[in-house]
Amino acid sequence: MIELKERPKNPTIIEGFPGFGFVSTIATEFLIKHLNAKKIGKFSISNLAPMVVIHNSEIVNPLEIFYDKKSNIIILRALGNVAGAEWEIASEISKLAKDLKAKEIVSIEGVSSTKTLEKKDSEVAKVYFYTNQKKKMGKMDVQNLENGIVMGVTGVLLLDSDNFPMSCIFAEADPNLPDSRAAGEVIKVLDKYLGLKIDYRPLIKTAEEVEGKLKDLITKIKTSSEQKDKKENSYYG
Repeated sequence: MIELKERPKNPTIIEGFPGFGFVSTIATEFLIKHLNAKKIGKFSISNLAPMVVIHNSEIVNPLEIFYDKKSNIIILRALGNVAGAEWEIASEISKLAKDLKAKEIVSIEGVSSTKTLEKKDSEVAKVYFYTNQKKKMGKMDVQNLENGIVMGVTGVLLLDSDNFPMSCIFAEADPNLPDSRAAGEVIKVLDKYLGLKIDYRPLIKTAEEVEGKLKDLITKIKTSSEQKDKKENSYYG
């Protein structure tokens, strides 16, 4: 069930649930802070794992709804694993879109990438776009997703997308680490698509700082391992 304090008319709904590289989580959090969106509601989902987040001594609902009046955008923020509750969550989002007569649902997702920090940390994450509104495809200078498997809440929503306009932005992300660089590329495409005038560069800068530290750590671990091997081999002459 969704509880709302406000009921905006004809909003754009942006949804993103934890996945590869936490791209959706990073991007939605960045959007909320950039737009200074305010909390207007929450999800009450029976199938979710029983948990609560405490931040700055305040209880934070794992599934919250934020709204920016200026852009008329609703952002769905998820802070925890929703495995097992995907169908129920998607059903509630679908109802929300229909009740508010939403202009569109925009999904942002991270998808698995084979890149590694050691070899490809400077590469720009590949971004793919899908929409059931083909007339909008022409304005996007992003590769169309022609073949692929979409799972989770977004996958369920796509099954029902004949009933409402829907677009998806997918970015290849590191499957093992939070990928701010991929989240930045998602924000970059989303900004162009919705005309939000968002500066995505802070996310890229954060990614470079984090990746720089991780790369240095990987190098040190590799060096230590090589020295350990040399030391062990010296015992055998």
